[in-house]
Amino acid sequence: MRDFANFTSAVIDERAFDKLSAAIEKARGSADAEIIAGGMYDRSEGWYVRPTLIVSDNPQQDIFTTEYFGPILAIFVYEDEKYDEVLKMIDESSAYALTGAVFATDRAAIDQASRGLRHAAGNFYVNDKPTGAVVGQQPFGGSRASGTNDKAGSLWNLMRWVSPRSIKESLVSPTGLGYPHMLPED
Repeated sequence: MRDFANFTSAVIDERAFDKLSAAIEKARGSADAEIIAGGMYDRSEGWYVRPTLIVSDNPQQDIFTTEYFGPILAIFVYEDEKYDEVLKMIDESSAYALTGAVFATDRAAIDQASRGLRHAAGNFYVNDKPTGAVVGQQPFGGSRASGTNDKAGSLWNLMRWVSPRSIKESLVSPTGLGYPHMLPED
């Protein structure tokens, strides 16, 4: 039965629940991370992890460098003039590169992020929630330890399992060896 009063559903399985609840507890006990919202979980009926916001000023904090696949959002606050440095740091801080998002109204900042994070996110969103590709409607890619190229559910995935072959058939027999542009001019 569905309860539409819930903001989110349970995570996919007990393994995911264990990984996410452990990450929350690790952040809770860390000197360089702070849970500012959420941080609760319950396995009494399903595997529910409340959406959790964790802030840290350490770019190497585990919350930024581990791929969790769950309702945990890591926040790093930086000074505006350090935007270039932060983009470089994002690009270099994780072995993973599946999905990323930038929220901005400055088109130059968006372009700069798009270029700077070219290899940091196979799915890159601008001013939209980074919830993954719309399966079957857009290519779904990643990079680094997140995998590469397209993923199941996309028509692009089909090309990984076939060897395309082009066939050309002329229904009019050739009368010479040359091409029309090679014929002498009249």
